[in-house]
Amino acid sequence: MVTTRSSTKASSAAPNLWVHAPSNLTLIWFAISLPLVVWDSVYVLGRPHTMEGGSLFWPLYVPYKLYGEVDHVYGWKAFNAHNGFTAAQGALNVLETAMYAFYVWTYLRGGKTVAGRSTRVLDGRPAALAVLTAFSAAVMTLSKTVLYWLNEYFSGFDNIGHNTIADLIPLWIIPNGAWLIFPSYMIYVMGNEIVQGLTTASERGSIKSV
Repeated sequence: MVTTRSSTKASSAAPNLWVHAPSNLTLIWFAISLPLVVWDSVYVLGRPHTMEGGSLFWPLYVPYKLYGEVDHVYGWKAFNAHNGFTAAQGALNVLETAMYAFYVWTYLRGGKTVAGRSTRVLDGRPAALAVLTAFSAAVMTLSKTVLYWLNEYFSGFDNIGHNTIADLIPLWIIPNGAWLIFPSYMIYVMGNEIVQGLTTASERGSIKSV
């Protein structure tokens, strides 16, 4: 979700200057996903107050009544069983969201307007920190989401097996699949961008054989 753009910052800049700018898709994804993850994390860490009958349930968390019936990890079954997986992944959500927020804040605060570009760019150490942070968060998100799916598989679909496939596709597979697709894309693109930056730096200071 990040467009790798390694080019000059301006016509007078160094020819191999490494810069970074997010694509519009990246910013759209963050605009959608970050509020959703904050909403989800507060629900998970605020249980049982955010669950049906709790003081924080209405109106913000009414949709979780249905989702808790679709996925028992989010419902009373897991909570009453003192299943720690739900809260553990919620706690990681908080860390991931903070890392993504740092990336967005760094870009919005330090992005520079460059001639010939429709979007602002980051360069130097801020760009390196932003990309590394977002890449690390994306690895965390993908790993956690894969673990979430594997937990169902190896438990015999204990929490979602009661649903029909017609219910699972729109209510579980598609929503959770988005957190597989977009982080994977971020890892691929940002990983390539990190490698490109390291390659550029190493080529500048490469040791010449005699």
